[in-house]
Amino acid sequence: MSVIEVTGLRKVYGERTVVDGVSFSVEAGEIFGILGPNGAGKTTTVECIGGLRQRDGGRVTVAGMDPANEGSAFREVLGIQLQESRLPDKMSVIEALDLYASFYPKPHDPGELLERLGLAEQRKTYFAKLSGGQKQRLSVALALIGNPRVAILDELTTGLDPAARRDVWDLLEDLRGTGVTLLLVSHFMEEAERLCDRVIVIDHGRIIAADTPEGLAASVQADQRMSFLPSAPFDLAVLRALPDVHSVVLTGERAVVTGTDNVASAVIIALHGRGISVGKLRVDQPSLDDAFVALTTGNEPPLTPGESSAEPSGEPSAEPSGEPSGEAVAR
Repeated sequence: MSVIEVTGLRKVYGERTVVDGVSFSVEAGEIFGILGPNGAGKTTTVECIGGLRQRDGGRVTVAGMDPANEGSAFREVLGIQLQESRLPDKMSVIEALDLYASFYPKPHDPGELLERLGLAEQRKTYFAKLSGGQKQRLSVALALIGNPRVAILDELTTGLDPAARRDVWDLLEDLRGTGVTLLLVSHFMEEAERLCDRVIVIDHGRIIAADTPEGLAASVQADQRMSFLPSAPFDLAVLRALPDVHSVVLTGERAVVTGTDNVASAVIIALHGRGISVGKLRVDQPSLDDAFVALTTGNEPPLTPGESSAEPSGEPSAEPSGEPSGEAVAR
């Protein structure tokens, strides 16, 4: 059952179309990722879904409600963590959580959220004294304090160190089992690969790809890459002659070879036949990161008749984007 339905969503600033014909649905309990380069229209899309911006076209429902028309009932089912948010400088962490908890009939336990997000020691710390990463974790806690059915998380782990980022990931994976539906905007491909059931890629205001993270990675026409330390020097021509090998280079003592899906076994067999063993082997398959780069590199929107390629100015949008046309659907 779809909890979020977006059909033909459009947002325009003056003559600039920021979101153009975006359509997708998100199932109950799913972690759904929205990926895209800076200025692609991701944040504008989720702000329209969250009722923070008025859309200029299309239809949006969240838990059966239109965010443009609903009031307190809509706010009770939705939690939002934005890229950037502020609280009063002299409000402590626990005061903020207690205040937000008071807005909801059945809030999450503030103390448990503080523990899970690594903020227990900062419970009495003023907002102004928190580091950037701590403010980000507090923002996530405030999005989840109301036990929402749907949570929108926009760049939730930006500014966090690797350990804190993984703590947040663990929390979100736990939430998956409780039935909470998560709409996740991210620049971290590793984050999307680990957490998301499905993803869409938005560029210039439209969806250019939709699949599982594994499906997008598998769609990339990219070489397999292997690197290793050979037990003895060898003639690179031996490997370059192999039909599965596309390139061979030496980086210090490490050999780096690219080729087909069979390149690793072909190289190991060829070197073994010459008495050379392969040490500290690493094999890299095409990843979601490769798919993202392949999809978004050089993807310029077509200009409509009479349109200038010069960037317009004076629009109140944080998401500059192009003006493609046509509706894209991901279901």
